Amino acid sequence: MSFYEAVFIIKQDASASHVESVAQEAVSIIKDNGGEVTKTEFCGLRNLAYPINKCKRGYYVLLNISIDSSKIKEFERRLKLNEDICRFLIIKVDKLDNNPSALMRKTSKESAQEQN
Repeated sequence: MSFYEAVFIIKQDASASHVESVAQEAVSIIKDNGGEVTKTEFCGLRNLAYPINKCKRGYYVLLNISIDSSKIKEFERRLKLNEDICRFLIIKVDKLDNNPSALMRKTSKESAQEQN
């Protein structure tokens, strides 16, 4: 089994429940192909550095995945077919990190500064 981190951006006009359903759909694709999702992070609505398909903002979702390397192509294909996903990136990693991602740590710091 190989380890991957997958990040995908869901269009800004999606509701919170729809974002969760898209993420659950991605998790089910992994599980149907014999993989395992060890971490799911919803990083919230963020501004994009540049517009992607007329979207200026998007909901970020991060998945830590353990799956056979031959099955990751099917996951990529299914992400490409989903019209709600603006962009995605899947990278292979040596080991999975169960700590909060950099996006989540930054969000926590920002919210702490806003409260002060």
